Amino acid sequence: MHQLSNIPRNIHWGYFDRTIEPALTVESGATVHLEAITHHAGDAPDLLMNQPIRQLFEEVRDRGPGPHILTGPIAVEEARPGDMLEVEIQSLRPLFGHGSNLAANWGYLYRDFGKERVTIWAIDQAAMTARAEFAFDWTTTPMVSAPGTIVPPGSTERVPVAGRFEVPLRPHLGTMGVAPAEPGRHSSVPPGDYGGNIDNWRAGPGTKMYYPIRVPGALLSVGDPHLAQGDAELSGTALEASLDVVLRVRVRKDLHFPAPLLETPTHWYVHGFGDNLDAAMGSAARRTLDFLQAMWGLSADQAYSLTSLAVDFSVTQVVDQRLGVHAGIAKSLFGDENAL
Repeated sequence: MHQLSNIPRNIHWGYFDRTIEPALTVESGATVHLEAITHHAGDAPDLLMNQPIRQLFEEVRDRGPGPHILTGPIAVEEARPGDMLEVEIQSLRPLFGHGSNLAANWGYLYRDFGKERVTIWAIDQAAMTARAEFAFDWTTTPMVSAPGTIVPPGSTERVPVAGRFEVPLRPHLGTMGVAPAEPGRHSSVPPGDYGGNIDNWRAGPGTKMYYPIRVPGALLSVGDPHLAQGDAELSGTALEASLDVVLRVRVRKDLHFPAPLLETPTHWYVHGFGDNLDAAMGSAARRTLDFLQAMWGLSADQAYSLTSLAVDFSVTQVVDQRLGVHAGIAKSLFGDENAL
């Protein structure tokens, strides 16, 4: 197993770029152990940071235009443009006993509330649940303009949260993708056909993501770790928490699709993006028909009919500049012919 340590030279903060030197180079089929660090660790540094993470926050000053801390990139020796990179998510484990959720100024209902508010959740790893512990209003500066701000304990009043409700943990990687083909820095906020900030909570342990490779080596980067999230990610963030990650990467020269795909034990998910929900829905719908035709030889008419009867479309997120819709296709529709 390859190790990718959590040190400043192995991360890039807030962007994808095809010119970043690889932090690690591996062969196809390799397993990689790394840490995905939340950019929200500063919301409660006494609970969400250790010394290596604090060092990242103190030493990595080249940040933006996005907020996410990305580990990598990982180059895969056999990867070439036109191939696809299969990323099997083998293990995701919380590094700490807490996570943070921000009701952000980019949240869907920010105008209803007119403020940003942080809620810190306590994690029960044995029960795989989280419970809201305390909250405070974020008043330092708009969060979007200050990625990596640290809020010292005692600098704001931590108000206990009433109620004993719990939410189930859904560990996943909100942001993961290969390097874009286009030159320059690409913000980590909007998702794209190379992957990035897709925020599909189904991308957890036991699943595989597939990305169309755009540059030699693929250059995979991983970040934005989440412990829980609902479809839409309504407040602007999930339960943001750093994760211990084990991935297996494999080059697929036998598989071709122009956008990210997710495979779970029961479904495939096709992702569409757009500047509004109509555009994202149209993208996901047309890509679903393309997927069914390319993988199972359906005609366009057959794919259209099958999609209307058996494919479920859901809003992935509405807060990442480009909105997302995903289509869930049950593997049971195709019996023994369901493997990619």
